[in-house]
Amino acid sequence: MIRHCVFVQFQAGTPDDLKREIYEGLAGLQDHHSGFLGIDYGVNVSPEGMDKGHSEGFIINFTDADALNAYLVDEEHQRIGAKLVAASEGGKSGILVFDMEVAASA
Repeated sequence: MIRHCVFVQFQAGTPDDLKREIYEGLAGLQDHHSGFLGIDYGVNVSPEGMDKGHSEGFIINFTDADALNAYLVDEEHQRIGAKLVAASEGGKSGILVFDMEVAASA
């Protein structure tokens, strides 16, 4: 299984409605990709102070690398991703993406 972890530093004043639209749009992609197992998203609640400004994020679980790759080239994903980049502080530099392979039961 692949965990696609994305952490975001939104621009100050980014409306909650826009954030919700982005997250819900990503969640809706699950209906179009059989390898998209689920998504969780929310705000950072860590007390450690090591977020480097990434105040929110989401994690999508995929069955395997092929499922992740199919999602990455999906036109709707790219449209939503462009909206996320536009809302992020510094564009792409305000987003951290980390993909990791984990055991399916994890």
